[in-house]
This record gives sequence, C-alpha cells and structure tokens, in this order.
Amino acid sequence: MDNILALHRELAAGTYRHGGYHAFKISDPKPRDIHKASVRDRLLHHVLYRKLYPFFDRTFISDSYSCRARKGTHRAMNRFRSFAYKVSKNHTRTCWVLKCDIRKFFASIDHQILFDILATYIPDERIAALIVEVVGSFRSYSPITPAYAAAKASVIRGLPLGNLTSQLLVNVYMNEFDQFVKHALKAAYYIRYADDFVILSAARPCLAALLPRIDDFLKVRLHLDLHPDKVSIQTCTSGVDFLGWVHFSDHLVLRTTTKRRMLRRVEFVEKDDPKVQSYIGILSHGNAWWLKQQINVDRQPDP
Repeated sequence: MDNILALHRELAAGTYRHGGYHAFKISDPKPRDIHKASVRDRLLHHVLYRKLYPFFDRTFISDSYSCRARKGTHRAMNRFRSFAYKVSKNHTRTCWVLKCDIRKFFASIDHQILFDILATYIPDERIAALIVEVVGSFRSYSPITPAYAAAKASVIRGLPLGNLTSQLLVNVYMNEFDQFVKHALKAAYYIRYADDFVILSAARPCLAALLPRIDDFLKVRLHLDLHPDKVSIQTCTSGVDFLGWVHFSDHLVLRTTTKRRMLRRVEFVEKDDPKVQSYIGILSHGNAWWLKQQINVDRQPDP
C-alpha cells in the first residue's frame, strides 16, 4: 500500500518516471527478446490500458483480432474460413490469398509517428505525457530497417513485448493501415492479427496490384517493412499457413513445426497433465483427430 500511495503522489504531482527493464530471451517457437518492467510500472500500464482500451477499441475495424476482447486467433480463423467460402462461392471457383508479415514489427514502431497518431485522439495533456513517458522508456537497438535507414538514421523506435500497453499501442499504430486497406484499397475480405494479415480475392491480378500499394503505405506512412520471405499469393486449395494452421478449402491442419513441437513437449507426460489437455483443446479447432489420438495416451519415461 505504501508503494501504491507513493506512485499516486508521483502521478498527481507529475513527477512519475518509468524505471528500467529486465531483459530475457525466449524461444517459443522462434527467438524473442522480452523486456519486463517493474511491478510499479506494470501497475501504471494496467491503469492506462483499462482507461484507453474501451475508447480505442471502438475505432478499430471489426477484422482486427489481436489482443482484443471477444476476438483472438480462433475467431480470426473462423473469419478466414467464412471469407474463403464467400470468395470461392462455396468452393465453385478459385480463392486467392495474399498473405503478408511485417519484419521486426515491435522493434520497428516509430515513436514519433505513434505520438502523432495518439495526439489526434487524446487531447488530455497529462495522459499524453504518461504515454510518452512509458513509450520513451524503451527503444530498440536492432539495426534500422531498410525502409527508412537513409532518411531517418537516428529515429527512436521500438515497443517492448513485455508491456501490456504495447499490445494496445501497436493496434492503434496498425489501425492506420487497417483503415487504408478498407477505405483506400476497398479490400472487403481483409483480416489482420498483429503483424500478420491476409486479403482474399477471386482474382490473382487484383491482389498482385495491391501489393506495391501496401508496401508503399507501410514504408512511407508507418516506416515498416514487409518481410520478403513471408509474402505470398496462393490458392486456398494449395493450403495457406495462417495463425499456426494451414487452411485448405474444406479443412485445416496444424502447421508441421507446431505439431512436432507439441509432440516433443508431451512425450514424457501423462494424458491428464494440464499441458496435454490444453493441446487437445487447441486441436479441437481443426481437423486433427489422429493427432489427438497420438497425444491422448500415457507417456511415461522408460524405467
């Protein structure tokens, strides 16, 4: 309670300063740098999130699914399936999918662009100053992305993966792109989850024509780069890897790397272990009956 009261006094006096971060790495499934703030600072993150989220959530498009109430990966997957049915006219014609991924997404968020976006929504100077303090407490030290290396070599950028506020702020940042896709590109069948997004269409040339405009908007307006190895235009019948599942016209299967990691983690645990039950719950969202049979058995280590 003493710490909470001290934090309250600092906020009331306008003297609050964000502390440092505890940095560590995880590999789940790919290497990520996590930066964890102190309990004191995380308490402020939660306060800001609870106050700002209800307002900003109303400004987001319906088909943005990351870190939002009543959204999430499973709803995004269901939406993808619904779009695929509509575009393909119930599988009577080809459905093409443009799939893109943004390179070093969190590390590439430009602080000044973010502040400029927030300024159009938040007139309260004290709230704006708190956000500047939280965001300014962290910066990425990875190399400048090619999109603006020459023009802005000293740009301050990056949001920490460990902050609750980062989840909201990246959605505010990418909402600029969402609005561009819906209103300027007129893409009816568009889904975004964090830095992964897809656009579905019955005509491949239409998607190919959109790609340069998407790349240009991300570079110029948001200083972001598409990942060159994760941009593709393919048909649903060939399988589209999206949100950990490979989506086909009439079914979806778990991504091979995810399946291997799952089997490795449950190799020496019993079937009533919470980890096993969690995986069985995940598999219920796709066509994975045989895989469920593989992990729903006792797996005891050899004596």
